[in-house]
Amino acid sequence: MNKDEIILLHQFLLYILKHLEDDDKMQETCSEYISLNIKPQYIHKTKIEHKHAIFLLSTIISQIIVDRDYDSIPTDIANSMNEIAKRLKNEINRETDRF
Repeated sequence: MNKDEIILLHQFLLYILKHLEDDDKMQETCSEYISLNIKPQYIHKTKIEHKHAIFLLSTIISQIIVDRDYDSIPTDIANSMNEIAKRLKNEINRETDRF
């Protein structure tokens, strides 16, 4: 995927999250995503930073769905998304340490 497509996916996932989660719970549920300070409109952020945000959003969305209807999504999907998000975070940290 090119960066434009990743940014569109980031925006789409954020839209889904806002549809699924109540505004009053958003701060608590999405604290890690919010702390990234990477929004879809931040086009100056790197492709990998947007990918990290996408996997965090995917993890949050899958966890919300699992919490609402436990049988709807296998928990290993949510866990896999979380593992990928952690790997991307480590990759971002390595890149920033080089500079």
